[in-house]
Amino acid sequence: MTRSVLLLRAVNVSGRNRVPMAELREALVPVLGEVSTYIASGNILCEHPDDPASACQEVRALIAREFGVDTPVILRTHEALVRALQAHPFSGATEKMLHAMFLEGPAALGAVEALQQRLVAGERIALVGDDLWIDYAEGGVHSTKLTKVVLDRALGVAGTARNLRTVRKIAELTA
Repeated sequence: MTRSVLLLRAVNVSGRNRVPMAELREALVPVLGEVSTYIASGNILCEHPDDPASACQEVRALIAREFGVDTPVILRTHEALVRALQAHPFSGATEKMLHAMFLEGPAALGAVEALQQRLVAGERIALVGDDLWIDYAEGGVHSTKLTKVVLDRALGVAGTARNLRTVRKIAELTA
C-alpha cells in the first residue's frame, strides 16, 4: 500500500482560512477513505488515490463547499517525499529556516532567476524537480521578500511550503 500526503496551502494561518482538522477528516472519509492529519497546517495523510489529480480537485471542492476556503491541494507520495529529502541542496541549514515549497507542477522558465533578484542577505533558493527549496537564513519567513504574490508570479504555479522538520515527519507518517 502506497501512502501519500495532500498538502493544503495557507489554512489555519493567523486565524484565517480556518479548516478544523477533525471536521475535515470526517468530511474526507467518503472521498479518500480513512485519513489522518498532521498538525493544523493542512497535511492530510491517506492511502494513495487511484486518480491523484481528480482526488486533489475533489478535496479542494469539498474544502471550499464545507469550510468556505479555496486552497490548492498538492499531493506527494511517500517516495516523492523521501526523494525530496535526499535531494535537498542546503545541508547544514537551520532546520526551521529551511523550507520545501511543493509545487502543483513545473515552475515557469526563468522562475529561479526572477526569485534570486528578491533574496535578502543570507537567503538561498534551489529548484529541484517540482520542489523549490528556500533557506530563509537568520531572518526567517518574517523578513523575506519572497511573499506569496512574488512566488506565485515568478513560479507560475501554486505551491505550499513546509519546514524541513515537518517534511521529515510527514515522510515518516506516510511510510
